[in-house]
This record gives sequence, C-alpha cells and structure tokens, in this order.
Amino acid sequence: MVQAIAFYAFAFVTIAAGVMVVSSRNPVHSVLYLILAFFNAAGLFVLIGAEFIAMILVVVYVGAVAVLFLFVVMMLDINFVELRQGFMQYLPIGALLGLILLVELFFVIGIWSFSEDGSMLAAVIPIQNITNTHALGNVLYTKYVYLFQAAGLILLIAMIGAIVLTLRSRPGVRKQKIADQLSRRSEDVLDVVKVKEGEGV
Repeated sequence: MVQAIAFYAFAFVTIAAGVMVVSSRNPVHSVLYLILAFFNAAGLFVLIGAEFIAMILVVVYVGAVAVLFLFVVMMLDINFVELRQGFMQYLPIGALLGLILLVELFFVIGIWSFSEDGSMLAAVIPIQNITNTHALGNVLYTKYVYLFQAAGLILLIAMIGAIVLTLRSRPGVRKQKIADQLSRRSEDVLDVVKVKEGEGV
C-alpha cells in the first residue's frame, strides 16, 4: 500500500514538473523544475529496485547537467523573447515529431503487452542474490570491459577537444600570468619616495 502511494506521488510530481519545464516562461524556473523531475524519477527507479540508475540520475543529471544548464542560463545574457519569436513557425514540425514519438511509444508498449514472452521476462527472478549495482559491475568489468574503457577514452578526447576549441586568445583580454608574477622584484614595481618634513606627497 505504501509503495503504491509513493509510486503515484512520484509519478504525479514528475509529470507536473515536466509540464512546468516546458510551459514556464522563466528559463531559470524551467531548470529548477527539471531538477525536481529528475529527483522524482530517481525515486521511481528506487521503487523498482534500480538503485544504481537512481543514483546516476541524481549525481550525473542533477549534480552536473541541470546545474550546468542553470549556470549557463544565468551567465549568458540570452534574449529569450527573440528565441520565442519563431515558435509558431516550427510548431507544425514539432507537433509532427511529437506525434511520431507518441505512436512509437504506444507501438512498443503494445508489443510488450501482447507478446507471449513478455510476462515471462517481466517475472524472471535473478538466480544469484546480489544487488543491482553488483550485477552491473560484474557485467561492465568482465564482459564489456574493453568497450567500457573505449567509451571512457572517447569521453576524455571529447573533453580535451572542447577545452582546446574554447581556449583561444582574444586581443584586449587581460590574463593572469603566474610566471611573470613570481619573477617580479620589489625594485621593479615599487618606488620609495622620501618626503621632507612639512611637505606633502
């Protein structure tokens, strides 16, 4: 009974937060509603026993992606009025894509519901009494260890490429040069002035 109440509460808040993400006029409020939707989706994953996916959702998406969105929106002076001017122009295309995705979702759910093996797959009980995180670790670091390491290298190369692309010298921008600061001598930057008595500087 408690699990059913928690499921409906998490599901309702997740759907409401998702609607507010799309309909909110303030982009900062949209990001905050997105964080709320992530937290409630993590609660839904905990209810079905997927605690690893729930923690990934909180740590990665809430702790990194949503906060990054928030800081980018707050730091960049984006004119959202100009961005919304072409909304009606792209509305038919967006509605068509949304309708296609909705049909695909119903198609997948329908196949799963009417499949003969669907109920059997949903009722499969793990043979070993291990946690979800333990099972994922066994699969990742044994069967897919090379693919896992290759994915890490690809992400590292992408991160280095993003840093190289954004790190460019711009004229007129003053930057801190630590080597020049450490090599300075007090005689080069300070002038000792002796003031006579009764006279100002």
